[in-house]
Amino acid sequence: MINDSMTVQKTALVLGAGGFIGSHMVKRLKSEGYWVRGVDIKYPEFSESAADEFRRDDLRDAEAVRELVQVGKNTFDEIYQFAADMGGAGYIFTDEHSADIMHNSASINLNVLDAVHKANQIRGCNKTKIFYSSSACMYPERNQLDPDNPDCREESAYPADPDSEYGWEKLFSERVYFAYNRNYNIPVRVARYHNIFGPEGTWEGGREKAPAAICRKVAYVPETGGAIEVWGDGLQTRSFLYIDECIEATRRLMDSEFMGPVNIGSEEMVTINELVETAAKVSGKVITKNHKLDAPLGVRGRNSNNDLIREKLGWDYSQTLEEGIAKTYAWISEQIKSRKAVETSSQKELVNA
Repeated sequence: MINDSMTVQKTALVLGAGGFIGSHMVKRLKSEGYWVRGVDIKYPEFSESAADEFRRDDLRDAEAVRELVQVGKNTFDEIYQFAADMGGAGYIFTDEHSADIMHNSASINLNVLDAVHKANQIRGCNKTKIFYSSSACMYPERNQLDPDNPDCREESAYPADPDSEYGWEKLFSERVYFAYNRNYNIPVRVARYHNIFGPEGTWEGGREKAPAAICRKVAYVPETGGAIEVWGDGLQTRSFLYIDECIEATRRLMDSEFMGPVNIGSEEMVTINELVETAAKVSGKVITKNHKLDAPLGVRGRNSNNDLIREKLGWDYSQTLEEGIAKTYAWISEQIKSRKAVETSSQKELVNA
């Protein structure tokens, strides 16, 4: 694309731009000078999109996707595919949404690849590079039964045995992206995300991830202290990566010659009990835990292994979990305060009416 100064401006299409990671990626690309089109079925919930153009479209509609992957008479330089039917453990592991998760997410990925392939055939080129956000949920359940020694090396993915239909769809879609690369020479990059968190992510409603859920629960506890519900015995382990680090690693992958798949995550493994204690520490509150043993949990242990990304991209995480939780807790606390202020104002208006 030629901008006002008659210089060539790189273009990017961000799918899932109304969501957590997608909206942050739009901001990053704009800071690098890209012209960005954001697409989602919804607008960003917590701030205006930074995209040059934002379209509300359903990516399950193949015809709509065929139009979206083109900018004017050209194809995009880069496509970032974050769109998916997803959520936290309360959404993924109950099995109530498995059919929708698999159908919706697979449809989106198939539509995107087919649309890019057809556009390339018309133009006789394969310039568009596509990033696909896979997930650590695609790793075999058998390698994540020991909370102290989970095995999430990239090469451990097979024989395949994810613990959820969400994980199976992610693994299937990985294979589709690489098949389109082999058969149609479409440049692809695939990363397996490990529990990305931070401000402007979903923090209530059932689709939030553990860090946001814990921060929310702690934020609602009075300053004098109190108890929160913790799913499971709290001994299950995870690692969590702050959003800014995820975006940096993803951009490095896109700028590299390495296709992946590669883990993008933190190696700072903690128990869920320790996650609660971290949130309690940054809040300054005394928190006790009430464990809900029959809650949906997922695997017993999961931790990113970053050997491959260090080797291929020279990237590693730099922020501690406590640093990320401090920022996230502050943001969620502010959301709660703002809501309470609105509710108080509304109640006063009713009294005075």
